[in-house]
Amino acid sequence: MNRQSTIDTETPQPSPPPAPRRFGPAARLATTVAAALALAGVAVGYAQLRSSAKAPEAPATSEAVSLAPGPRLLTLTSTGQVTMVDRNDPGGTRAVSKTKCDRVYAAAGTAACLFADGVLGKVTMRILDADLKERKAIPVSGVPNRVRVSASGRMVSWTAFVGGDSYATLNFATRTGIYDSRTGTLFKTLETFSVIKDGKPYQSLDVNYWGVTFTDDDNTFYATMYTKGHRYLVQGDFAARSVRTLRDRVECPSLSPDGTRIAFKAPIDGDSTRGWRLSVLDLATDRVTRTAETRSVDDQAAWLDDSTLSYVQQHDDGTKDLWSVAADGSGKPRLLLRNAHSPAALG
Repeated sequence: MNRQSTIDTETPQPSPPPAPRRFGPAARLATTVAAALALAGVAVGYAQLRSSAKAPEAPATSEAVSLAPGPRLLTLTSTGQVTMVDRNDPGGTRAVSKTKCDRVYAAAGTAACLFADGVLGKVTMRILDADLKERKAIPVSGVPNRVRVSASGRMVSWTAFVGGDSYATLNFATRTGIYDSRTGTLFKTLETFSVIKDGKPYQSLDVNYWGVTFTDDDNTFYATMYTKGHRYLVQGDFAARSVRTLRDRVECPSLSPDGTRIAFKAPIDGDSTRGWRLSVLDLATDRVTRTAETRSVDDQAAWLDDSTLSYVQQHDDGTKDLWSVAADGSGKPRLLLRNAHSPAALG
């Protein structure tokens, strides 16, 4: 299996020297062409399937969906419409926007909307303002998968499948990018970053990333890195264009608001083909706590606050419900919102 991808960076000002190339241009070009041909139809088909049936689209409400500060929860309907609900009353009235995304996340008045247009056959990382107006559009290759925005609203990241469509198999590949909205620096793939694995420089053709989460300094980030059958939690340094491995068997990390813990999906008995258990890693003690959610969770969980996680469970027909559970392993899972996914808690 080949997990290679093109180098695609955009820097409006001088950057540090690029990381050493891990393989030749011919191999990258071959992979790029193959991925483009294979996924031109996949992304379109995915978008059409998502918007075709399952749940009918909800009519847009008169109440505007805004990212202005307040105790609210931003989500998507199963058909991709951006919605807003009172975080203290998720079962109450839901404001529905005409804006559509496949994945969404927001913080500090900035929204990241990863969207596959089934009509035009384009996948775009759309950066939106507090009124959901587009500030920047970044072309993306692949099928929408994960998005995150840093707490300040400055840093945006996304992941798309560029081969395969499930983390439960070995036959998949992803491409993960980061955009600095303040400087305009864009890396469409983290595969150009240098790697320190187990304390030593590391290079491999199969290095692959997904599921970024940012710290408050807008430079440090965490993500999952795949190589040689292992799925590592890595800590990244955006300015240094580097990552280092921390521990194995950590997927789709999500940093708590206080920066002390990482929620993640842990492969059951170390085998992702059996599903994942939603768990929490304490960064200071390296202790892992399993949550009370015993069903498999294939999602990058979001923190509603410092003690509660939100995540998605999908039905056989493709519709999705939003659930919550305590991060300390106590209590039991609670249905938060039907016909919803991609949660982001707004302060």
